[in-house]
Amino acid sequence: MTVELAAPPREQRFSAGAAAQYAAPIGLVVVFIAFFIATPNFLTVDNISDLLVSAAILLVLAMGQQLVVTVAGIDLSVGSNLPWAAAVLGFSYSHGWGLPLSMLAAVLAGLVVGVVNGVLVSKLNMTDFIVTLGSLSVVSGMTLLLTSGNTVPVTSKFLQGLALDGIGPIRWFWVVALVAALVVGFLLFRTRTGTYLLATGGNMDAARESGINVSRIRLLAYACSGLACGVASVLFVARTGGADPSLQTDLLLSSIAAVVLGGSSLFGGRASVLGSVAGAVLLQSLINGFTLVGISQYYQPIAVGAVVLGAAFISRFQK
Repeated sequence: MTVELAAPPREQRFSAGAAAQYAAPIGLVVVFIAFFIATPNFLTVDNISDLLVSAAILLVLAMGQQLVVTVAGIDLSVGSNLPWAAAVLGFSYSHGWGLPLSMLAAVLAGLVVGVVNGVLVSKLNMTDFIVTLGSLSVVSGMTLLLTSGNTVPVTSKFLQGLALDGIGPIRWFWVVALVAALVVGFLLFRTRTGTYLLATGGNMDAARESGINVSRIRLLAYACSGLACGVASVLFVARTGGADPSLQTDLLLSSIAAVVLGGSSLFGGRASVLGSVAGAVLLQSLINGFTLVGISQYYQPIAVGAVVLGAAFISRFQK
């Protein structure tokens, strides 16, 4: 009798958790159908191409956030780390460093922020939320000081080509985003380090007792998130033509939402790279569709915020 009474709740939890893993693909199909009905301009080759280019920056950020969430952490500094790295690129380029060195400086600038976050969280055992929230503010201030609060223009044929060109119909932005997803997917599911990342997020104490250097693994996750911000900053500058010092809170929220919608758990130990890709495209599709339909841009943060809340609700079934 007891077994029969206990069986239905287990089935219910399993069904809810299984459905939660497919939230992003299901949502993506629904959004595509809705906007296809609302406007004939949505499912066109040119629009889908532009949509994927826009999603590439978010996707790269989501790959870094994916690793942090996998170890049961969160990186709020993404919103300021990207403009910080972009500002370093603009500052370096405007001072004659040359584009290759300036791009390298941007990637390293993002990496440094990630490493600092990782050291504070993993070595000093500080709360990740507080650490990355503090970094969000500190790095934002550093960006404003470096740029004097002004957008730094970056004129480069290479960056223009990166944003506009590609191999046939395949745009370079897609290639960069695809490489980022493949690298993270290989790291998580084809290497021992990936096993350690998942084990650390699943049960940190058990991972430590099994001999895993939990501190080093957590540091690696935050460092990779910072590195992703540096790479995304290059795409950001290429797309906008300059380094904008303003906070990118929309990208911060979207990077977290994309990961959780994709099937990863905010409690750690669960990751889905393909799901995160679908989540990133879904969020960008909402913004793109709203623009085509003519809905005011003021409603866009409401939609993204609603998706974030939905992602938080979904995460309840993924522990």
